[in-house]
Amino acid sequence: LPAEGAIAHVLVSKFSDHLPLYRQSQILARSGIDIHRSTLADWVGTAAFHLGPVVDRLAEHLKGWGKLFMDETTAPVLDPGRGRTKTGYLWALARDDRGWGGDDPPGVVFTYAPGRAGQNAEQILQGFDGILQLDGYTGYNRLTRPSRKGGAPVTVAHCWAHARRKLKEVFDRDGSEIAAEGLRRIAELYRIEGEIRGMGPGQRLSARQARTAPLVAGFGEWLQSQRRRISSKSRLGEKLAYIHRQWDGLQTFLHDGRVEIDSNAVENLIRPIALTRKNALFAGHDEGGRAWGCIASLIATAKINGVEPFA
Repeated sequence: LPAEGAIAHVLVSKFSDHLPLYRQSQILARSGIDIHRSTLADWVGTAAFHLGPVVDRLAEHLKGWGKLFMDETTAPVLDPGRGRTKTGYLWALARDDRGWGGDDPPGVVFTYAPGRAGQNAEQILQGFDGILQLDGYTGYNRLTRPSRKGGAPVTVAHCWAHARRKLKEVFDRDGSEIAAEGLRRIAELYRIEGEIRGMGPGQRLSARQARTAPLVAGFGEWLQSQRRRISSKSRLGEKLAYIHRQWDGLQTFLHDGRVEIDSNAVENLIRPIALTRKNALFAGHDEGGRAWGCIASLIATAKINGVEPFA
């Protein structure tokens, strides 16, 4: 019969320190404590069941705010009867206003879904209206349609870090001078962002309108000029087409000082999920994926608020 301290220790060890349950079982055995990993898994599932309402409330809190980040990452899950794993997904919904000194504390909720279809994002975002910072995954497109279920069409803010990444891939592989020029132009945008980080939204908006907007307009003209010159089927042409498709969303940050230039904030919150995935390899079933999302939500939110997760 575990006390809450023992359960908390197992949860934090698995989802914060990335120790799989079989390793925890081995560690306990060295101290003469024989607890099978299946027992530890039962503890995790029971804890997630009881903590579920807290995570649901956290999600309600976040969706009541007008600007959030969203991203998704794989969560391999055993597929009983087939002898292999299937690919589930943990969808991250996050608030982080520290870039402009917002008063509302940061937070993140990870929701497990068995697939990557955009309808999962639509389901998770029921009740949210506002600006959503995203990468370029096309599954999110349904969120901007008038037919969107669960709320008004969202305003999308796309990610300049992803745009930069596309050009960097070409430059690293081919040494393309055109890609190098694109990278130089994007670096100018980031230099300004570095100078205004932490300022209030009004100051950030003024600086962006005065200094950044002309650079973005220049980048747009340069982008169209290069697309006319380069085959759309070439590697560089495909990357430029990707940026072109996101162009409206890449300008959203120019019109709202609360919006960031990229979605790195949520990508940073997803990194611990990747470490847990690497060490544990997979969840035992879909319910294990849901428990993973539940506990990871509370631990990640505690950590970004400077709260000791075990406590």
